[in-house]
Amino acid sequence: MSFGLEPLIAIFLASQLRKTLKSEGISSPWSQYLLYAFYAAVAVICLGFSGFGHSLFITLLGHLLIFALAALTFTRDEFKTNRPLVTSVIPYVIITFFSDIIEKVFVNFYNDYNEFFESAQWFAILWFGAMWFINRRQGKALEIERKKRRDEEEQNRMMAAMKVNLEGEVKQRTAELTKQKEELQQALTELKSTQAQLVQQEKMASLGELTAGIAHEIQNPLNFVNNFSEVSIELLDELKDGPFKNLPEDSLQEANEIMHDITQNLAKINQHGKRADAIVKGMLQHSRATTSKKEPTDINALADEYLRLSYHGLRAKDKSFNAAMKTSFDENIGQVDAMTQDLGRVLLNLYNNSFYSVAEKKKLIGDGYEPTINVSTKLIKPAQGGSIVEITVADNGLGIPQQALDKIYQPFFTTKPTGLGTGLGLSMSYDIITKAHNGELKVETKEGEYARFTITIPAVSN
Repeated sequence: MSFGLEPLIAIFLASQLRKTLKSEGISSPWSQYLLYAFYAAVAVICLGFSGFGHSLFITLLGHLLIFALAALTFTRDEFKTNRPLVTSVIPYVIITFFSDIIEKVFVNFYNDYNEFFESAQWFAILWFGAMWFINRRQGKALEIERKKRRDEEEQNRMMAAMKVNLEGEVKQRTAELTKQKEELQQALTELKSTQAQLVQQEKMASLGELTAGIAHEIQNPLNFVNNFSEVSIELLDELKDGPFKNLPEDSLQEANEIMHDITQNLAKINQHGKRADAIVKGMLQHSRATTSKKEPTDINALADEYLRLSYHGLRAKDKSFNAAMKTSFDENIGQVDAMTQDLGRVLLNLYNNSFYSVAEKKKLIGDGYEPTINVSTKLIKPAQGGSIVEITVADNGLGIPQQALDKIYQPFFTTKPTGLGTGLGLSMSYDIITKAHNGELKVETKEGEYARFTITIPAVSN
């Protein structure tokens, strides 16, 4: 056996390079090629043991393996961590390569300086050992640092995952808080609406009591005014047909003129006295507690009946008026406990107001405008239980001015001209719905375009 350390060094380098690929987790075809180099180095050793150790071919093959492995280290980035190790073995490789060439070509020169070549080889071996030891320590330190870096990356990954989870929880919690805030705001809005309705009901109750007292006080003197104006007119007629006939001709004409003026004045007094009487009776009717009893009522039939009644009443006053009436009745409502007459009065008042509004708009616009009244009923079943009947009366008339919306339920407030309304209809309707039926009367409107009144009352079906 005669061969240098080149095959052993090749085995060492091939093993180290494959170990680097494995430790770095790099998948590369070079791992297989390094395994072939490992087997080639083993084959060189076997050839050396078989008696071909001094063959120039075997020697050059060992050097070729080392050169190939060294070149691979400096040409491939995946092996850059092995460059210090390869650098430490290069002096020995170079010295043994030239030593072998000189031994084969310049035999005498080699024999004269044999000791020098051996010393250089031993020095290169010691250099390789020292550098290998240093690189090994550096490799361990690097491995520790690499492990620390991996641990930090793993920790960062876990922190990132925890951050994502926390962000998700924060978003979920924020959504829950936002939902709770919206629910609280809705509850606050409903509470304010309920409070406003209670205040309005108390105001209306107090005003009703005051109205009743005033109406009773006015009723008696008003009766005297009406009665005495009628009696005075009758007395003037008797006077005209009696004593006045005995007056001279020139005085009779003047007396007749005065009698005529007095009669007209008394007629006006009687006319406005009766109007005042109608207002007082409306006040009394508005302020008195209802004596009606709830009874099973067909809401759909009631709404339809009073719609026709209101329309034909307006047509009797104005033959030229026409309006489209559209109805949409929910057949699932059935019989509902309600004060039939009072609820009918509310519907009649709403219908009259709508027909008046579309009639006035028709006068303003003329052709091209189609007066329309929409009436609908609906049975609503809220999530909290129970049932509610909703009655909607809508028109495409003049609407209600914005500045009048807060006053429409006040007694004696009206947007109609003098003599066409007492201002008690909506006030009375509001009381009937909110007090007698424990419901709500709401309005939606846009001036010049539409008005929509919505009645909601609890439904107790038979």
